[in-house]
Amino acid sequence: MSTANISYLSWLQIARLGLVQASLGSIVVLTTSLLNRVMVIELALPAILPGALVALHYLVQLVRPRMGFGSDQTRSASPWIRGGILVLASGGILAATSIILLEQSIILGIALAIVAFAMIGVGVSASGTALLVLLAKRVDPKRKAAAATCVWLMMIFGFAMTASISGKFLTPFSFERLLMISSTVSVIAVIVTFLAIWGMETPAESVEKQAINLAHEDLQKQNTKVNFREALAEVWQEGTVRSFTWFVFISMLAYSSQDLILEPFAAVAFGYTPAETTALSGLQNGGVLVGMLALAFISSRAKSKNLTSLRNWTIGGCLASAIAMMGLVLSGPVASSLFFKTAVFFLGIFNGAFSIAAIGSMMQFASLGSEKREGVRMGIWGASQALAFGLGGIVGTGLSDIARIVLGNPATAYAFVFLLEAVLFVLAAYLSFQTRPHKQTNELSKHLVGA
Repeated sequence: MSTANISYLSWLQIARLGLVQASLGSIVVLTTSLLNRVMVIELALPAILPGALVALHYLVQLVRPRMGFGSDQTRSASPWIRGGILVLASGGILAATSIILLEQSIILGIALAIVAFAMIGVGVSASGTALLVLLAKRVDPKRKAAAATCVWLMMIFGFAMTASISGKFLTPFSFERLLMISSTVSVIAVIVTFLAIWGMETPAESVEKQAINLAHEDLQKQNTKVNFREALAEVWQEGTVRSFTWFVFISMLAYSSQDLILEPFAAVAFGYTPAETTALSGLQNGGVLVGMLALAFISSRAKSKNLTSLRNWTIGGCLASAIAMMGLVLSGPVASSLFFKTAVFFLGIFNGAFSIAAIGSMMQFASLGSEKREGVRMGIWGASQALAFGLGGIVGTGLSDIARIVLGNPATAYAFVFLLEAVLFVLAAYLSFQTRPHKQTNELSKHLVGA
């Protein structure tokens, strides 16, 4: 079976799928940031409430493997993307409605918010997993990193545009305006998603899909009914899946643990004002953007295998991130604001490079295996990432509080957590080094191993 028969996505089609990711991000950013702020400031509710709701939406994403299995069974990602965005949009509208209800009744408002955030988690799981499965199947292996960069930049664009436009229309603020804006964003996201994936998977591709299936398994095995638990057990037996799952969890735990403590560290160690810490966050995100774009450009243009290998970029990015974290640790004793800002910027660059390389590797590894189980594999890794992000904030802030009690000095306590994160990045690099695709017997899989 020649890989020449595979219908790869064009850059225009990849950009269209990026619009889907941007739509997902536009709804999520309203619920995890704006509604968070409204609950704490306007409603004067304990900060633990929105924190618990955000954690709930991550916890629900443990259903991602089941969503991926459903995508495998239907052999089509589009229905899951459509269904997921509808559930996500409904959850977004209900979340805004719960804010209004909280004014009238705390109990009913919290109950509706729990339902809404659970729906958000389910919607993100269904759409996000199916979208990654579609990319894994239909993107040229040489374009994996660039495609991942394109899609994730579109997501960031969705974050930024939604936050900017919503902020303008929310002035002057009212709960009715909040509901109107949330509803409008959700409806627009659904429309954009439906249009973006229109014709992405056409009946004309059925012959190619069948040929690809036959390259992986005979027709008899393909038609055998397998339940979710059996499929999950089969996939988990693959060494690549297990080691990459641990890599995703450890690397994303290290990646997310510093989110909630970097700005407080800047305040206690260097006396940064709120405006200066906000600018610091912008500096770090600018570095992430540079790292993503650099990886996409170099990996798609370079001739050397060492420079096009996503595995090398992942390992190098993790090790470099560990070095940058050590820069944060040393910035206190050095007592130089310039040294600190430089470390933050380079941390952003290395985080951006390793995260895109990891996503590209995820897209490659998802297509490897004796069974057509791309959705289950992608779901396992997505669930691992969601769990890491959900725990990241708790681990980072919790450890810093414990370290503060033990060490006494707040700046030293934060630096201790940065040191632990550096160790996690080194461990993630080792796990990435240990992750090797198992041997394939067919020509298609040999080609997909690529980088």
